[in-house]
Amino acid sequence: MPTPETLLKSVFGFDAFRPGQAEIVSAIQNGRDVLAIMPTGGGKSLCYQLPALAREGVTLVVSPLIALMRDQVAGLREAGVEAGALTSANTPEDNERIFEAIDRGALKLLYLAPERLASSRQLLARLPISLLAIDEAHCVSQWGHDFRPDYLRIGELRAALGDVQTAAFTATADEETRAEILRRLFDHDDAPLTDEGEDPTAPAVFLRGFDRPNLYLAFEAKASPRKQLLDFVLPRRGRSGIVYAGSRNKCEVLA
Repeated sequence: MPTPETLLKSVFGFDAFRPGQAEIVSAIQNGRDVLAIMPTGGGKSLCYQLPALAREGVTLVVSPLIALMRDQVAGLREAGVEAGALTSANTPEDNERIFEAIDRGALKLLYLAPERLASSRQLLARLPISLLAIDEAHCVSQWGHDFRPDYLRIGELRAALGDVQTAAFTATADEETRAEILRRLFDHDDAPLTDEGEDPTAPAVFLRGFDRPNLYLAFEAKASPRKQLLDFVLPRRGRSGIVYAGSRNKCEVLA
C-alpha cells in the first residue's frame, strides 16, 4: 500500500503536513486508537482519510451532519477516491453507486450518521472495516445524552465490530469531555495527555489546541439593541459573523 506521505501529495495535492497531522497519522498507522483535539481548519479529516487510503479495507466514518458528509464525499471523489455517504438525502442512484462500489470491493470510506448505524448493522457486518473514525466526537458528551442519543451507542458498535481500531476527532473538548469520550468510545477510564502515552493499549491523546484567533467573542449589557448592533456591525463591514437573538421573530426584526 502507498504511504500517507505519498498519498498526501498524489491524492490531495499537499507538499507537507500541517502542524500536528503527521504525529496523529503515524499513531493511526501504528495501530493505536486515537483521540485528537485540533482547531477548526487544522485538517482533522485528512488524519483519518490518509490512513484509510494507506490500508486495506473500508474506513467507517460517523459524522453528525449530512451537509458535512456530502461535502467530504464530494471532495474525495473529485480526488479520485471511492467514497460514499448513506443519508436520507440520497437518491436511489446515489445508493446504487455505493452498493456497486461495495460489491466491487472498491469502496474506501463510508460515511454514516449515528442514527443510521443501528439500521445498517447487516451491511456493516459484510464490510471489511479496518478503521472507525468519529468526526465531531464531542457530540458523544455534549449531544449524546438528550439530543443525539445514538452517539452514546457508538461504543457498542465498536465492540460489535471486534474492537476495531478507532480514531475520534473534535475541535473542542475540555478535560471532562475528553474523559467521557474515552470512557464511552474506548471503554477506558483514563489516558495520559501525551502523544503516545505510557500504556500502549490506551488511546493516544493529542491536544493540538482549539484556539481560533480569527474568531472574536464579546458581550455587553443590553441597552438599545438596535443601536448596539449597528455600532458593532458597521465598523466590521465585509467580515462574517453571527448575531443571536432570543426568538426567531426577534432575529427577523433585527435583520
